[in-house]
Amino acid sequence: MDIQQACLPDHMEEECAVFGVYAPGSDVARMTCFGLQALQHRGQESAGIAVGDGERVVIEKNLGLVTQVFNEASLAALQGDVAVGHVRYSTSGGGTWEAAQPHLSAIDDVQIALAHNGTLVNTQELRDFISSCSIELMAGTDSEAAAKLIGKYTQETHFLREGIARAMKKIKGAYAMVLTSPDTLYGFRDPHGIRPLSLGELPCGRGYVLASETCGLDIVGARFVRDIKPGEIVRINREGVISYQGVESHKRASCIFEYVYFARPDSVLDGQSVYEARREMGKVLAREAPVDADLVLGVPDSGIPGALGYAKESGIEYSDGIIKNRYVGRTFIQPTQELRQLGIRLKLNPLPSVLKNKRLIVIDDSIVRGNTSKKLVQMLRDAGAREVHLRIVSPEVMWPCFYGIDTDTRSQLIAANMTHEQMRAFIGCDSLAFISLEGLRASLPSCKHPHFCEACFTGDYPVDIPPSTARDSFKTKESFAEELENENKLNDTVSLH
Repeated sequence: MDIQQACLPDHMEEECAVFGVYAPGSDVARMTCFGLQALQHRGQESAGIAVGDGERVVIEKNLGLVTQVFNEASLAALQGDVAVGHVRYSTSGGGTWEAAQPHLSAIDDVQIALAHNGTLVNTQELRDFISSCSIELMAGTDSEAAAKLIGKYTQETHFLREGIARAMKKIKGAYAMVLTSPDTLYGFRDPHGIRPLSLGELPCGRGYVLASETCGLDIVGARFVRDIKPGEIVRINREGVISYQGVESHKRASCIFEYVYFARPDSVLDGQSVYEARREMGKVLAREAPVDADLVLGVPDSGIPGALGYAKESGIEYSDGIIKNRYVGRTFIQPTQELRQLGIRLKLNPLPSVLKNKRLIVIDDSIVRGNTSKKLVQMLRDAGAREVHLRIVSPEVMWPCFYGIDTDTRSQLIAANMTHEQMRAFIGCDSLAFISLEGLRASLPSCKHPHFCEACFTGDYPVDIPPSTARDSFKTKESFAEELENENKLNDTVSLH
């Protein structure tokens, strides 16, 4: 195993977030900065803002968190009436400045900037086509390919809306995109609606906002209007909001993992409160996998609503037995080897006074590789826990995601390589249970549609995966447990992400 593999995450990693605003007379760059901060949980690798001033588009982007990339001076330099922004967790193109978004492209003398949440599955096909048209590509990302494709088709049709629509017919995969020209904001979504995108209206008719989640609308005081429909294009400028159907919509396949982990709990997706969904997951799990215990704990932060639901349904007391250090996350300050050996304690710390001699039910959102769960269980035992029963509010993650989430091979997934009992033994808990897929679906009673992308649980992909990608990604390992043990040792010699 190499160092890169040893640093693989042990949770489903956030994909990205987009934000757009059309608000003449307002400080659109600052509004976008606040919107991106509200969406920071979806990506911490890079951040960028592009602003249109009626004549040109100016962009500022860099590696790092929103607060590391932007300051008063950089925001003051971004003046205009329309803006788009992006925070990124790399899914293609790597962690380089060129891969940071928004991507700038030129259509004759007109500039556009595009930001993308999701992943395209036919990127190589698109890149080959674009290169054959003598169009230069710099970043190596699917988002750049989409921006160049829109530019090409806009030159041919002389209308940006038509350029977007023609590009949507050619690109395949998951996408929610926002795009700005010097004076107009566009938003569009893939025909399955895999990735979310919401429209909001600013007070007093000041303008409109697009955001990956409604928490991005809330922070700038925008009132939620509706979700962008699958395959829809919205154009926002001085004429207001105009809707077009860019491509025919297909069977809905919104990512069900948004409700489990990705979205902020205060967001509402397709009419469903994320917080209430997570509480309901805990209640369902308590009915499906009861156990006699003294306390229910939630692994901060995404496990806490589920733990509250489990406690309410089971009648077992809930307690804050695990404290999260909220200032340790993705950081560019590398810990020493001595600190690296503390592992999970850099982010989580138990309360021995609460846990000593207690039988614990621990609620977490998912298990991907298993190493973090193993370390968490050992940490709780070291704090004095008598029993640790692990309960997971998502089904077993058995298949890789190709739509914007960082799991690209079955060989990375513990549930695809071990039996249930082998997983329990490796993690070291007294019992292990996952919510059923039927139970997860039942936890979303307010969702406005009944269909989701559940490919990570079932292997049923709404958008076909190219055979060249699937051939390697669907392989499992014969010696997964041994490799994980080797990874534990190697983690002591490499820096944390």
